[in-house]
Amino acid sequence: MEKRQHRTVGSFPFMTITNVSLVTVYCTDQDEAKKFYTDKLGFVETADISMGDGFRWVTVAHPDHTELEVTLMVPGPPLDDQMAEAVRRALANGTMGGLGLATADCRKTFRELADKGVEFVQEPAERPYGVEAVARDNSGNWLVLVERKPFSPGDFS
Repeated sequence: MEKRQHRTVGSFPFMTITNVSLVTVYCTDQDEAKKFYTDKLGFVETADISMGDGFRWVTVAHPDHTELEVTLMVPGPPLDDQMAEAVRRALANGTMGGLGLATADCRKTFRELADKGVEFVQEPAERPYGVEAVARDNSGNWLVLVERKPFSPGDFS
C-alpha cells in the first residue's frame, strides 16, 4: 500500500487529525436502531448513556473497527425544532443519507442481510468502482454496500 504524504497548511501540520472517529446517523427510535445495527449488521454497542434532560448517547461500531463509532441520534437538541422536523420528514420519506459499508462480497452480503429482513432498494449491480447494493435501515437511512475494485478516474467518462 502506498504511504500518503502529510500536507501542511501554513505552519500547521494538516495531519494532526488521525482519523474520523464518530459519525451521526439519525433514527426514529434508539432502541430499535441499536437492535438493527447489532442484530442485523453485526455491529457492537459501544455506549448507551443517559445524559439527563431526556438526552441519550447511543453508539455502535463494527467489531473490527471500534475506532469509528456511529452515534444513533433521535432528531432533537442540539438541532433546532425546524431542523429536527426536517430530519424526521427525511427519515419518514426514506430520503436521509446514511452510511457506506465495505464488503468483500456484495452479492453474498446482500443475500445474508435480505435473509435477516433488511429492506433493499437496489440489488447488487456492477459499477465502475465495484459492486453496489443499497439498503435501508429501520429508520429509513440509506446503507450503501460496496465491494470495491480498482478503478481510475477515466472509468467514469
